[in-house]
Amino acid sequence: METFNQLIQSETPVLVDFYADWCGPCKAMSPVIKEVAEAVRGKARIVKVNIDKNTAAPVQFQVQAVPTLILFKRGQVLWRHPGMIDKTSLISIIERHS
Repeated sequence: METFNQLIQSETPVLVDFYADWCGPCKAMSPVIKEVAEAVRGKARIVKVNIDKNTAAPVQFQVQAVPTLILFKRGQVLWRHPGMIDKTSLISIIERHS
């Protein structure tokens, strides 16, 4: 199993959805994230990170609010967005970086 840091070193963009089970906006974003994952299959990976179960990565990347979406490529942060975002915008951002 690859570690978080190995995962974000990928040549393929990796969108990380930092979320929490108790977070209402996170629950609302969940179907959007699933649809985006389908739309960008082969161009990017989508990974969900529960901040209550995996505390190191949110601290490392200074996640202050959930949901926070961060797009990585080769270990670099290409884009980050705290809060909700619509499917079309998210797909456009991922495609611009893939």
